Amino acid sequence: MPIDSSPLPCSVLLLSGGRGQRMGGQDKGLLDWRGQPLIAHLQSLVRPLTDDLIISCNRNPQQYAAYADQLVNDDSPDFPGPLAGIRAGLAAARHAHLLILPCDVPHIDARLLADLRQTARHNPLLPVMVRHGEFWEPLICIIPTHLQTEVEQAWRAGERSPRKIFLQLGGVGLECPADDPRLANLNTPELLQTRSGMSE
Repeated sequence: MPIDSSPLPCSVLLLSGGRGQRMGGQDKGLLDWRGQPLIAHLQSLVRPLTDDLIISCNRNPQQYAAYADQLVNDDSPDFPGPLAGIRAGLAAARHAHLLILPCDVPHIDARLLADLRQTARHNPLLPVMVRHGEFWEPLICIIPTHLQTEVEQAWRAGERSPRKIFLQLGGVGLECPADDPRLANLNTPELLQTRSGMSE
């Protein structure tokens, strides 16, 4: 039986629109990891899950276009954070749920995504976020697109934290081990280099 035998129809948003400060200002999604751009690893993982693959990028659209069905960008020029990309993704999504992943978690696997979608099936009206130990991962989540209005209202009220908004909207946790290696965030040059040798 396949890992995800009862799929949840969803759009997928890959977040690659950040400033890349910890990477010296480089466009993180296009940095090389195991011979391919980081974005390519996530794209190959999620491509079978959707016919609506969205990438949030604020630079290099020609390069990202090869990996996406749609590109979105922030409506503000000053890199206001991941919530801006999430807003754009919610507005563009063609399905009732939006699966969101950052571009710098290439160890995410099909099993975790299947568990995330299963949890969302049981909580179809609520945001579902990965949780490990005491920490929530609001950028590894599935959010019903009907919550776009509430997210937009929170943004206009000045809130910039996806975690706070999703929890206020009744967010549900998918529990993962506190030290789950699949959640490794390769957001510095050192991590990108040292983690490149990890086994799949």
